[in-house]
Amino acid sequence: MSFTDRLVLWLHIGFAIFTIGPVTLAISSTPRYIRKREIAILRYLARITLAFTLGSLLVLVFGIVLGELDHDFKHPWLTAAMTLFLVAIVLLVLIVRDQRRAIRALAPAQSAAAAGADHDPEGAGDPAAAPAAEDPAAAGQEPAQRPVGGNTLAEHVASVERGRIAAMGGVVNLLWLVILVLMVWQP
Repeated sequence: MSFTDRLVLWLHIGFAIFTIGPVTLAISSTPRYIRKREIAILRYLARITLAFTLGSLLVLVFGIVLGELDHDFKHPWLTAAMTLFLVAIVLLVLIVRDQRRAIRALAPAQSAAAAGADHDPEGAGDPAAAPAAEDPAAAGQEPAQRPVGGNTLAEHVASVERGRIAAMGGVVNLLWLVILVLMVWQP
C-alpha cells in the first residue's frame, strides 16, 4: 500500500469517526429535547446535524477515492456500502427538515407562553378567572394554537416530528452499522 493509499484511508476513517459519531449523537438526542420543548438546544442540534451531515459527505468522497486507487469497484460489497451511505445521507437531510419543522412548531408556542407569563395581570393566569370564548380567534389564540385532543396543534406537529426523527434516526444508525460490517468483513 502506497503512502497516498494510506493517507486516503486515514482520511476516510478519520472523517467517519469525527462526523458520523456526532451526527448520530445529535439525531439520537433530538427527540428528547423536542419532548422537553428546549428550543435553544433543538436549534443547536439542528445545526450540528446539518454541519456533520455535510461533513460526512467527505467520508463518501474519500471512500470513492480509495476505491478508485485500489481498483475495488468490482466488489459488490463496496457498491452496497456506497448505496447504503447515500440512503443514510438522504434520511439525514429529511431529519434536518423535520428538526426545523419541530422548531418552527414549538417556537410560537413557547413565545406565546412567555408573552402570557410576562403580561399576566392579577388573576389572568388563573384558568377559572379567564373568560370562556367559543371562538379561539376571539380568545386571542391563533389558528395554529387551537387545542387538538388536549394538545395544541403545534405540540401535535412537534410530537409527530419527534416520532419521525426517532424512526429515521434508528434506520440511519442501523445503516451505519451495516456499512461498518461491510467495510470490516468485506465478503
